[in-house]
Amino acid sequence: MISYETLGKQFIGGKWRQGQSSRLLKNINPYNEEILTEITAATVDDIDEAYASALEAKREWDKVNAYNKRDILEKAVDYIKEHEEKITEIIVEELGGTRLKAAFEISLVKNMIKEAATFPLRMEGKILPSTEDSKENRLYRIPGGVVGVISPFNFPFFLSVKSVAPALGAGNGVVLKPHEDSPVTGGTLVAKIFEEAGIPNGLLNVVITDIDEIGDAFVEHPIPRIISFTGSTAVGSHIGQLAVKNFKKPLLELGGNSAFIIMKDADLDYAVQAAVFSRFTHQGQICMSSNRILVQKPIYDEFIEKYAEKVSSLKTGDPKDPNTIIGPVINTRQAENLKMAVEKGIEAGAVPVVRGAITGRMVEPTVLADVTPDMLAAQEELFGPVVCVIPFETEEEAISIANNSKFGLSGAVHTANLEKGVEMAKKIHTGMIHVNDITINDEPIVAFGGEKQSGLGRLNGEWSLEEFTTLQWVSVNYEQRQFPY
Repeated sequence: MISYETLGKQFIGGKWRQGQSSRLLKNINPYNEEILTEITAATVDDIDEAYASALEAKREWDKVNAYNKRDILEKAVDYIKEHEEKITEIIVEELGGTRLKAAFEISLVKNMIKEAATFPLRMEGKILPSTEDSKENRLYRIPGGVVGVISPFNFPFFLSVKSVAPALGAGNGVVLKPHEDSPVTGGTLVAKIFEEAGIPNGLLNVVITDIDEIGDAFVEHPIPRIISFTGSTAVGSHIGQLAVKNFKKPLLELGGNSAFIIMKDADLDYAVQAAVFSRFTHQGQICMSSNRILVQKPIYDEFIEKYAEKVSSLKTGDPKDPNTIIGPVINTRQAENLKMAVEKGIEAGAVPVVRGAITGRMVEPTVLADVTPDMLAAQEELFGPVVCVIPFETEEEAISIANNSKFGLSGAVHTANLEKGVEMAKKIHTGMIHVNDITINDEPIVAFGGEKQSGLGRLNGEWSLEEFTTLQWVSVNYEQRQFPY
């Protein structure tokens, strides 16, 4: 059964129980601040038990036939389909996501699990020739071992499953630590789905806690060989350094400052629609959201007029209302950060052509025009419904402005000349970029990841299979080898 009562617990060693801490974590609806559930936090001892359980259960998982593993993972998709309405309600209540956002996220999750279900049948090795006579070199693709997954609060259902499902499909045990603001959607809901699908007890564990309780224990624990983190660049840098220090592989999906470039020959009405969707979907709380809209000067004034009109029409309010486009941001800290960014932008000379009110966690859209590339608002990730619009003269200037960022996650180029758009895209230092499309794209078989301070590694499809496995060289000598002494 899916409910806050059943999912408001730790899931360790195949058992639903409370953590051993004296700390109580409150799971709050960001729209009305209703307490959805209270969870006793996990301790360092709980983390130790979770990792030990994952390691032990992996030995059982190793013995399961690859086709049976595939069938188990596919059952997870069936379970989601059966409970889609309840999952939608949880996304709306726990995250402040709209029903549109919930449908988008659930679709991504189902496709990701379907792809991961193919992994057990793709654990392929190689036989290679040897420099020695009568010798054979075999390369076996084997699971990495145990994977520690740390997920964020914005798309927690998908961004947890994005690592958990491929890691399980590749034969690993997993311990998942969701963000404390999304413990159910990003944690125990995922555990329930795979438990019902039939994975071995203890193979997937969920620990709900915060850094004040556990410090760096989740990353530094000796059992996990891979740490997959999705979140801010500052925290990701710390986790990456800890992982490498302890000889673990870090997979880092971090922040972004995506540039949405509109050339003067673009279909302006279409570009306006795409730019609005690229910024304001889920209140702009997406790492791929377009923080910076770059518009060529001949169409700049017309764009500002149309864009401001479209943005002003977006309904802000209760995410349960099917007409709502913009719900609350996840917490008051995020709201305060956005308020500060807007004020500093205006002080620096940006013009607020749309200035939304900020009341508690409700942040109405703000559009800052005439932004210059060096302004703080254009340099930092704005994780909310605030956007910068920057004019440019030439194609070269647009590329230069787009690259003037420590981030390199996503982007978009809009132009009537598709091949020119592709050539521009190739000159922008980003892991992903889309011609005549939105900046928010994620597909289960296409490499996903960033450059610069937007992360390390690539996920999805064959890249996830590569990241969550390792290669073992086993050589076979069919005759006795001759030695020089």
